[in-house]
Amino acid sequence: MGKFVISKRKNDEFQFNLKASNGQIILTSEGYTTKAACNNGIESVKKNSQEEKRFEVLESKNGKHYFNLKATNGQIIGTSQMYESVAGCQNGVESVMKNAPEAEINDETLA
Repeated sequence: MGKFVISKRKNDEFQFNLKASNGQIILTSEGYTTKAACNNGIESVKKNSQEEKRFEVLESKNGKHYFNLKATNGQIIGTSQMYESVAGCQNGVESVMKNAPEAEINDETLA
């Protein structure tokens, strides 16, 4: 089962990564000024990840592929890593759809 890992950036913003059961990061959030906003972002990923139309698959300038997960208002909630192929990117989308809804939350800012 996947998990959300909350951490703090160097600029004191909170962020989360969604990790697959193998520990690989499959989605990274934007920076949030409060932990409450970060937790809201996680809830948004859990909800929006169940609709394939919320995923936008893109190609970067270097030819690699990635995806953004968007909320109903069009705001980007999270961005994937770079993938060599569209097929790999689509596997990443499927991994988020599978892992996000039941993923536990591991808050590393409490340590």
